Amino acid sequence: MDILGEHFNQLNRRHFLSRLSLGVGSLALGNLLGCDSKSGLGGNAQPEAGILDNFHIAPKAKRVIYLFQSGGPSQMDLFDYKPMLRKMHGEELPASVRGEQRLTGMTANQSSFPLAAPMFDFSQYGQSGAWVSNLMPYTAEIADELCYIKTMHTEAINHDPAITFFQTGSQQPGRPSIGSWLSYGLGSDNQNLPTFIVLLSRGAQRPQPIYSRLWGNGFLASLHQGVQFRAGSDPVLYLNNPEGMDAKTRRDVLDHLNELNTKRLQDFGDPEIESRIAQYEMAYRMQTSVPDALDLSDEPDSTFEMYGEEARKPGTYAANCLLARRLAERDVKFVQLYHLGWDQHTDLPREITSQARDTDRASAALVKDLKQRGLLDDTLVVWGGEFGRTNYSQGQLTANNYGRDHHPRCFTVWMAGGGTKPGITYGETDEFSYNIVKDPVHVHDFQATLLHLLGVDHERLTFKHQGRRYRLTDVHGHIVKGVLA
Repeated sequence: MDILGEHFNQLNRRHFLSRLSLGVGSLALGNLLGCDSKSGLGGNAQPEAGILDNFHIAPKAKRVIYLFQSGGPSQMDLFDYKPMLRKMHGEELPASVRGEQRLTGMTANQSSFPLAAPMFDFSQYGQSGAWVSNLMPYTAEIADELCYIKTMHTEAINHDPAITFFQTGSQQPGRPSIGSWLSYGLGSDNQNLPTFIVLLSRGAQRPQPIYSRLWGNGFLASLHQGVQFRAGSDPVLYLNNPEGMDAKTRRDVLDHLNELNTKRLQDFGDPEIESRIAQYEMAYRMQTSVPDALDLSDEPDSTFEMYGEEARKPGTYAANCLLARRLAERDVKFVQLYHLGWDQHTDLPREITSQARDTDRASAALVKDLKQRGLLDDTLVVWGGEFGRTNYSQGQLTANNYGRDHHPRCFTVWMAGGGTKPGITYGETDEFSYNIVKDPVHVHDFQATLLHLLGVDHERLTFKHQGRRYRLTDVHGHIVKGVLA
């Protein structure tokens, strides 16, 4: 036997077991692409199924809209009201409060740590009596719809590992993101739009960079990665047909390409080939579904009165919140918004005012809009960043100015709908908003609870990679039962 022939025989032996399963795999692929034995590719597409045959527990939520406030919003300037900070404004943070806790390199060498009281007034709102800063008047109006978690804490002290930790369960890049895990486990409820969609907006203040790996699939099939929708006439790159190509030509090209890929799949059994075929078909269907989802011409003026006129401008936070509602109506499983610009090391009073102005109205409008359309009960809305801010000033404290460093020990996240308790505050921080004194919630606890609300046991949704089984919460995480309705 010649060397080339021996090579192919060895290759075939290596792939023998995977090729045995292609009879079943081709049926699954046919269902994914919406084909039947008579009509072939491109028939009536069905929603993609996830790896789970059934929910582990009865789900409360069908979908998630995650309003991620990148940079670390200051909890004591927005939601965690602490009169002691006003009483001791300008005095040193007691050494007993800070203890031996790690500080970032930006403040570790400060000679003093003067407490900085917020420059904003707080009031209690709704029957729940939630304390909210006057920076967030619209959020204050929906206080009885929100579940405030005051005791979120994380292990990461810098932006990139902290955001990566929240989105993937690890500070090290390379793991699948939350949306990818949900796509892998639960699949899609809409065959014409991605299961996991990402929207970006930015404030005016020195935003930290955001990386596409935050919505990456990691070691899961590439089918499960997030799809970024951009502002402008081309919201999904390379989705439109090239000039001179009509729909029929594109369909013919895809059919022939799918034939080639299917033959390749039969030869090698590589699951990434299945993903490639499915992605081509999804892109073809998205040529119609994406323009429909982004076309706001059917929205009444009352919608823009609710979200604000900024919602008419693609790419703004308000426009992305409105688009998130439209995607929720179309049963997109996971919509991830990132709003950049909350990293206020200096000039915090001016900069946080700008950030709040950008986000407050639209965040509240989204919750109200979902509720009036009957979608809030089964849509989980999350608002929060990767960590909080220090109660002491970074650098010089003046009469009308201060900055705050990163603070992973405690910060505030709110949730609404999707099976969470409305109108409650969970957890308690000390009188300085520095340490947790009751009901701590770790990042892994938050992730476990999110999966639980969607009917998934975080310990049972796993993927074997490089000899071990991975999960979103690694080997940690407890469900926060106190926030469940």
